[in-house]
Amino acid sequence: MDYFRSGLKSVLGAQPPDQQITGAETVERLVSRVSTSTLLEDRRDACRALKALSKKYRVEVGAHSMDVLKQVLELDRSDCEIIGYCLDTLCNITSKEPFDDENESPLALNVNIGEQFTEMFIKNTENVTLVLSFLEEYDFRVRWPAVKLLTSLLANKPKEIQDIILVSPLGVSKLMDLLSESREVIRNDALLLLINLTKSNANIQKIVAFENAFDRLFEVITEEGLTEGGIVVEDCLILMLNLLKNNTSNINFFKEGSYIQKIAPMLILPENIEEVGWSPQKVSNMHCVLQLVRTLVSPNNPVQIITACQKGLRNASLLEALCNILMASGVPADILTETINTVGEIIRGNLTNQEYFANVMAPSNPPRPAIVVLLMSMVNEKQPFQLRCAVLYCFECFVYKNEIGQGQIIQTLLPSSLGTSDITTGQLLCGGLFSNDSLSNWFAAVAISHCLIDNPAQKEQLLRVMIATNLGAQAVGLLHQSMMHLQQGNRLQSKIGILMLLAMWLAQCQQAVQVFLNIPGAMAFLTAQTSASECDNNEELLQGICALIMGLCVVFNDNSVQNYSKENLSQLIEKRVGLETYCKKLSEISRHEVYAKAAKQPQILAKHSSELLLEFEFCKFFKTFEGVIINALGVQRDLQNGISELSLSEHENALLLQYKELIRDQDKKLHDLQKALTNSQREKEMLKNELDELRQTNSQLNDQNTLLKAQLATNTTSNHIDNNFSGTQIVPPSAPLLQNNENHEELNNLKKELIDKTEELERLRKDQENLLELLTDQDCKLNVFKNRLREFGEVIEDEDSDVGSNSENEV
Repeated sequence: MDYFRSGLKSVLGAQPPDQQITGAETVERLVSRVSTSTLLEDRRDACRALKALSKKYRVEVGAHSMDVLKQVLELDRSDCEIIGYCLDTLCNITSKEPFDDENESPLALNVNIGEQFTEMFIKNTENVTLVLSFLEEYDFRVRWPAVKLLTSLLANKPKEIQDIILVSPLGVSKLMDLLSESREVIRNDALLLLINLTKSNANIQKIVAFENAFDRLFEVITEEGLTEGGIVVEDCLILMLNLLKNNTSNINFFKEGSYIQKIAPMLILPENIEEVGWSPQKVSNMHCVLQLVRTLVSPNNPVQIITACQKGLRNASLLEALCNILMASGVPADILTETINTVGEIIRGNLTNQEYFANVMAPSNPPRPAIVVLLMSMVNEKQPFQLRCAVLYCFECFVYKNEIGQGQIIQTLLPSSLGTSDITTGQLLCGGLFSNDSLSNWFAAVAISHCLIDNPAQKEQLLRVMIATNLGAQAVGLLHQSMMHLQQGNRLQSKIGILMLLAMWLAQCQQAVQVFLNIPGAMAFLTAQTSASECDNNEELLQGICALIMGLCVVFNDNSVQNYSKENLSQLIEKRVGLETYCKKLSEISRHEVYAKAAKQPQILAKHSSELLLEFEFCKFFKTFEGVIINALGVQRDLQNGISELSLSEHENALLLQYKELIRDQDKKLHDLQKALTNSQREKEMLKNELDELRQTNSQLNDQNTLLKAQLATNTTSNHIDNNFSGTQIVPPSAPLLQNNENHEELNNLKKELIDKTEELERLRKDQENLLELLTDQDCKLNVFKNRLREFGEVIEDEDSDVGSNSENEV
């Protein structure tokens, strides 16, 4: 502190002992010294002092020295020391975070000081370009402060700085060169700068990727020890995530550049992992690697990219490495959860990868398929909630567009003559479906329903499944047992899960509808739920799904159950529930906030088990069949040939619905065209009226123009006479004529009148010019309106055009 005081004295000069100067005065004197000193050493000392004061007196330094500092950066750039002081000072005054010893000011209480100074600094974009140019300077005193200043500016005004750097010549290239910096502190800060720079900017992401970013990042990761490395590895992986997320161009570049193979070493666990353990940083690094893999195969990507990346991950043995992590012991729960999600998205919709996963065996005694081990965790209420959700998502990905896998799962539910004692997926799912844990009921119901998507054959096979609830009790069908469990239970989550299963089971399966309608009390339960009036928020979902199932029983009814034919069920809904009430109950599903969350993405994202009510595929299913059901129930009138709509076959009814939809669309288009025609006719009338007014105005202007011509001619004649008169020789004063006073105040009068006439003539000329401009304007408008009338089909006679052109020629 004494050194600092002595430094200030040397810069400011000695002060009287009884005179105290304020911080603002000190800053002003230092700024004056920087701007007026001719010696570089004096300016350097003043800049060093400003840097020292810039934290405590940030407002004063920023307000007084901004312009001076920019001037020093431009004029004294050959001196690295003074440039470093200036960059450090600017970095301090634009800092987003306050300093501990910073003086509180009224301004600081209301606004972000750093953001305000940043805005002032970047008003002139050349200032940012100037800072970028200092990145080319190798001197540590310049390059590192330049990186820190850019980071500070970017933190305050990210969008503006991104735009400036994007158009700056070689701006991104200069930043990318920093990744090869041998001084780690600069390289690491450059990583943080690039992470912020590439956020939500696809153009910068592409430029960075094509500047060999992936090569350099993998080099740093390898140097730092892969996932065993420190936080620098995590920063490199985060930057890669920024470059790849939602950027199909960069994902293609990553895939075609053989970078997928470079991920594989990071997923290989050491043999002594149980002894060594997982450090917090290794967990973070591994989590980023898994996120990187998921970015390549995210369901949000185009199908072609997903398929190509899934193949690349399999060929690079990444799927194998992930399955090894899946089956390893001692893996932290959050890493295991993310690994399950990652494996799920690698196999989702890819038959080859799905078959590989089906053959993965867990190292247990006896060995069991990995899918069985995972399902055991899913239906175990003691397992972490997020882990159970991940298992369900992985199972959904396994059966997604996988008829073979769906059939294999359903097969394990059917009675078998092989008296094997091994636990099967079917046993686990049935056990979870009817357990005392409502979350297990929901998970199992959703898992079984996914085995039935787009697979009517397995819906019929599932009807063969028999369930014996107690030892020695008579076995009943799975559909029957599900309905009994639904009627006897009182847990909302369990009921909704089973109802979603029933809905997806009955759709497009007349045989399942027939069996369901024969279950005692099934329709009575659905009718009671649908017609109930009082309910809380989540009960509306249950009532809506019950209404959905009733509608499906109408649409996919083969009229084989006498009391519940299509017509009877339709009348039941109309009389017991009411069509208006029914439609309202049905629409409650899509209006519920749970529906909006579940319909966003296939993966289940929930923080608490109570949030799990609807799921992604059911939302798609509901969207498909809601309109079909409403159309089937909304038309009860007879057709012209006397045949009831409900008596038509399913195929005929579907065709009829298509034609009705087509007629409805055509009717809407006709209505829109008629409305457009009416508007056009109204506009045509308005244009006609405006044209008449313009014609009248044009006629008046022509008359005024003719009058002006006459006046102009008269004035010209008078002017000619006056000019002749003024050109007459005047007799010298000695002549007798000049002695006549009367001939003389007459000569003066004529001169005065000549001056007045000349002024009037000039005024008339100006008026005529203004009128001519106005007339030209009117003619242009008149032509525009004529053209518009022609567009609307109005016939414009040639006389109108001739009149307009003649008038213009006359003018």
